Amino acid sequence: MLLSSDMQASPQFISAAYGLAAVVAWGTSDFLGGYATRRANAFLFTTVVNIGGLLLVGTLATLRHATFLPARSAAWVLVGGASGGAALAIFYRALSSGRMGLTAPVAAVLGAGIPTLFSIFTEGLPGRMTVLGFTFAATGLWLITRSEDGNTPDGIGLAVVAGIGFAGFYLCVHQAGEGSAFWIATLTRTGGLIITALIVLLQRNFRDITPAGVRWGVLTGCIDSLGTMLYVRASQIGRLDEAVVISSLYPAVTVLLARILLKERFTRWRFVGLLAALAAVPMIASQ
Repeated sequence: MLLSSDMQASPQFISAAYGLAAVVAWGTSDFLGGYATRRANAFLFTTVVNIGGLLLVGTLATLRHATFLPARSAAWVLVGGASGGAALAIFYRALSSGRMGLTAPVAAVLGAGIPTLFSIFTEGLPGRMTVLGFTFAATGLWLITRSEDGNTPDGIGLAVVAGIGFAGFYLCVHQAGEGSAFWIATLTRTGGLIITALIVLLQRNFRDITPAGVRWGVLTGCIDSLGTMLYVRASQIGRLDEAVVISSLYPAVTVLLARILLKERFTRWRFVGLLAALAAVPMIASQ
């Protein structure tokens, strides 16, 4: 699942590999979550997502006898999980209310942009090729996001809020340092479960989900949690900004799935955006 030979290649290459794997996992889980919440309450569905993911990563952490995090790191991760958990529910709602191919990149751009600026401020500017890769990634996401008819699609406002919440997730999880990716993923799910379950209790909405929705929620949570572990390893091996930018290309997967399975319109410029996003990966990993 996680690479066992991190030292056999350059840190940038290994970090990019983990980031790309996270892209596939997060892009797939976001598509499933956005589709499923068209028929379920977003916070109730995300609570199920958190339960499913928590069962998986908690079991993996226990079976691997991974070292638990120090108290300070655990507190940061729990806060990050709460931020990410609330953002994920809002994001699923945005995906279900608007066009996935437009709302997903908006959250990704904001979610990546804020931690990238933080990383540049604290770690200094990366190499020129990496900066060029950032430019390609931002351009690609903008092309994927841009509206063809000049109208703002439904769900964009929610996607903005979700993006800010995702940025909080990235920044808080980064404070855990070199802690176990299994326990970091477990604690992020715990924090997410606490916040979403609390909102469900306040809403008193316990039935707005079908048995099929529960099954999809558990599957979505498992895939999303795998993506979290992969992202954590990417950020631990490489720079925060590089890991965040590559991992935030997940809308490309969501867009492709929406195009293939939901027949959403796929314009020429959006295709160019996908190519630009793909071109950004080797640039970021080349330093």
